[in-house]
Amino acid sequence: MLAHNFSVVTEILLLGFQGGRNLNWFLFLVLLIIFCVTICGNLLIIIVVSYSRSLHSPMYFLLTQLSFSDILLSTTIMPNMLRVVFNEGSFVSFIGCLIQFCFFAGSVALECLLLTLMSYDRYQAICNPLHYSYVIDLTFCLKAILLFWLIVFAVVLMFSVTINHLYFCGPNIIDHFFCDLDPLLELSCSDTFMIKMEDIILIIPLAISPFTIIMVSYVYIITTILRIPSVTGRQKTFSTCSSHLTVVSVFYLSLFTIYLFPNRGSVKKVLSFFYTILTPLLNPMIYSLSNREIKQALKKLLSLKNSVFYIC
Repeated sequence: MLAHNFSVVTEILLLGFQGGRNLNWFLFLVLLIIFCVTICGNLLIIIVVSYSRSLHSPMYFLLTQLSFSDILLSTTIMPNMLRVVFNEGSFVSFIGCLIQFCFFAGSVALECLLLTLMSYDRYQAICNPLHYSYVIDLTFCLKAILLFWLIVFAVVLMFSVTINHLYFCGPNIIDHFFCDLDPLLELSCSDTFMIKMEDIILIIPLAISPFTIIMVSYVYIITTILRIPSVTGRQKTFSTCSSHLTVVSVFYLSLFTIYLFPNRGSVKKVLSFFYTILTPLLNPMIYSLSNREIKQALKKLLSLKNSVFYIC
């Protein structure tokens, strides 16, 4: 079946950013720095939360899962993107292109679900603080993460099976820096109605519904915060969810702009750049720079490492 379906188009040419050799060299260096900082920043979040007992709470556990999701998204897109930019366009095997899309779709779906769960966590902590420990605990979070992974696996499996039944006969050129669904479907000679319907149906439970839940949660959160009599109390309470709200805004704004409006060419590349490259980079920076507990845990970890190094 695979040999039959993929016998015509065996390689895909990703054009990347066509801006000249000098611009691509500069872009390659910038992207390499972004990739390194993204991986190191998210790994640092995971290490700091794992090390510090004071951070062993549902909120920070979910933050480590978001960091893991960001690492997955970044490693799915960035290595091949660096090769495409460095070579001013590069070929990738058709199977490799499909694998990249499946991992990309899974990581984006996981990111949406995690951001939703994190907003529900903040809603319970701020609006129902007395019942928070009964509703949100590590067991609940573990069950939710397991359910999310099952959903992601089902999404990837469904796309894989459906795409496997399409026939691709060319052309084999995608004007993008990674293998997204719409550019892939443009290469197909088969009827793509079914997979387009699947994509639309999946947007509702995996993007629109989570976004709606997040917005409703923050309406209740902001309403509760405004009822706090002291200005200091309002600022302190809002600071616990401001980081998450910033991440949600950047992620969903670029995601919805791409998939709900017909953008093409360089505009779509720039918007894709925001939620595939910049969001995984900004997440650890936003949470670490604005979170006092994480900064204190990081200082303790660094001081411990320095003490061990001094003794040795």
